[in-house]
Amino acid sequence: MKQVVQNYKSGELAVLDVPVPGCKPGGVLVRSAYSLISTGTELMKVSEAGMSMLGKARSRPDQVAKVMQSVATNGVPATYRKVMGKLDSYTPLGYSLCGVVEQVGAGIDDVKVGDLVACAGNEHALHAELNWVPKNLYTPVPDGLAPGHAAFGTVGSIALQGVRQGESQLGEVALVIGLGLIGQLVVQLLAASGVRVVGADPDPARCELAERLGAAACGDPASAAVETAVAELTGGYGVDQVYLAAGGGSNQPVELAARLCRDRGRVVDIGKCRLDLPWNAYYEKELDVRFSRSYGPGRYDPEYELEGRDYPIGYVRWTERRNLACFLDLLARGSVDVEPLISHVADFDDAVETYRRLKEGDLKAVAVLFRYREQEVEAEAPAVAVPAVTVQRAPARAAKTPVRLAFVGAGNYATSMLLPHLAQRDGVELSTVVTTTALSAANAQRKFGFKEATTDLDAVLGDTSVDAVFVVTRHSSHAELTRRALLAGKTVFVEKPLALTEDELAGVLAAVEESGNDRLQVGFNRRFAPLLQEARQRFGARTGPGSLRYLVNAGRLQHGSWYLQQGTEGSRFAGEGGHFIDTASWLLEADPVSVYPVATSGHEDLQVVLRYPDGSTATISYVTTGPAGLPKETLDLVADGKALRLDDFVRASVYARKRWVSSRLPKARDKGQEAELAAFVKAVRTGGPMPVPLESLVATTAATLAVQAGLAGGAPVTLARTR
Repeated sequence: MKQVVQNYKSGELAVLDVPVPGCKPGGVLVRSAYSLISTGTELMKVSEAGMSMLGKARSRPDQVAKVMQSVATNGVPATYRKVMGKLDSYTPLGYSLCGVVEQVGAGIDDVKVGDLVACAGNEHALHAELNWVPKNLYTPVPDGLAPGHAAFGTVGSIALQGVRQGESQLGEVALVIGLGLIGQLVVQLLAASGVRVVGADPDPARCELAERLGAAACGDPASAAVETAVAELTGGYGVDQVYLAAGGGSNQPVELAARLCRDRGRVVDIGKCRLDLPWNAYYEKELDVRFSRSYGPGRYDPEYELEGRDYPIGYVRWTERRNLACFLDLLARGSVDVEPLISHVADFDDAVETYRRLKEGDLKAVAVLFRYREQEVEAEAPAVAVPAVTVQRAPARAAKTPVRLAFVGAGNYATSMLLPHLAQRDGVELSTVVTTTALSAANAQRKFGFKEATTDLDAVLGDTSVDAVFVVTRHSSHAELTRRALLAGKTVFVEKPLALTEDELAGVLAAVEESGNDRLQVGFNRRFAPLLQEARQRFGARTGPGSLRYLVNAGRLQHGSWYLQQGTEGSRFAGEGGHFIDTASWLLEADPVSVYPVATSGHEDLQVVLRYPDGSTATISYVTTGPAGLPKETLDLVADGKALRLDDFVRASVYARKRWVSSRLPKARDKGQEAELAAFVKAVRTGGPMPVPLESLVATTAATLAVQAGLAGGAPVTLARTR
């Protein structure tokens, strides 16, 4: 494998071929996806290595003292050989990365092969293709968090530990001196905690960035801007805390801290700067000077870091590992945003050139990521299985008129979008409604004329007079209720999604195989929309690959919506993304073969790229941050010199040799529910084919599940057909 190393004597940087580390007990072997260059700590090491021997000695007086002690003990010749041997050796660089678990050592049960983890440690999270990482120096990456962002875990933990040392409280004012990588993260963490922040840095670009990321005001510490901002925000009292995130040999940061801190305020040293404390200034204000030791409790303790001995949470709430997990959680929830900090992403093979550009100033950066070879990362990205539908079909039973329907669930969607169409349809009898609460069943019975209302699902599934069952409940129950209804021999209409996991999907198909009953429809209604049907007909046959773009302005959910319960109900896209994938696949007349999702910070907005067997592609932009006035859904399909456009189901057009535009606006947006239900009822009544083949429903569901897998792996996901 390859690893970035440096010779401290000569200053040489190299990417060396070195042996793969063994996977020892108590840790995991991790294949790097992204590693982060600390533009402060690492560049300081690189710069020191390029100095003369005298310069090295001046920069590290602590090491000179150790050498002198060795001379006194061992003599000059022995000390010289020892020092030169140590200097003339390759040393590693790097301490913050994200990667995929490739091998699990004995005693590890919290992660498995293929899991994405963030890793820390200047001996274990190196700029290398593979690293062995002990248990307390890695943590699983939350679902949906991009690996490039998770690679910030270690530096984020350093910033987080510094903020914890400051003991900030809601409503306080803090000063952050030094707006490099750590300083920018401290600003965001403080702002997320309800603290107003003033930043100080001589670089105007960094000041502007910090203000965009939450600082109230920033400026050059040598100017009056910082002092003026502090006076305005504190009423002249001074800030409650100062965070020293600067480096270098100047004593200006500690002097500025004393001048702008309030009486009995707190000064927290996070960076490595000069600390000649002006005694009178610190004494008169009785300032509390604190040091923040790296990532948190456990750092430099070999029993914690190497042997995996955790500190009891009742005594040490925030350890290294718990800080790492906390910072990743803040990233996943969008409370901290590292994307604006990424100045450059370099291929790992270009590491030496990247360090050279940083050292010489050609590349000015807050944060730089190394991206490791895609084929190795992609190989670890999980494939999602698209199970083959193998069933000895039982003969379809045509229903007598009227078709008797039962509903499991009677929530808003069922009562607004499905039941009004069915209640008015000839040849349909609403037989039974099943809900978990008696009153909701009674309300649905009164409003839509169900013959019976009950809370007993088993009674409905055992009723031989019921021809079809509608499953319109919360997402987490869809797969199990569908499975039970299929085994009971019912034709099933289940609202999207069919399943939230691959195991749930497999369970549904196992029921199909066991019962021979494949009479299933998922509520993908948009392909039935009259306007889109007509536009597709006008577009005509397609010979070459198509390019489809689908913008979904989903909007924000109201606080308290059960759609936000991702732990039990799946992500929002998992719940409704199948609508848009199904529509794209129907228009392109194929099932996708791969899925590549990319999320914005906080994962509120998604870009999902689908690839099809003939080279066609579909891009679904699923956004929740768009304005309310923007149309909900717009779609464009381009192929063979033709284009189809759909504007929010109120207008459609086709651009070809002869242009067609829908002649009039419909009275309401018809997204196909009525036509879909008519096709379903016809299939039940006649025993004919279901409106959408089961193979297509399975492929769409698998593609929807692949979105979450792709976000976790940070790479395209192959949809693997199984036999």
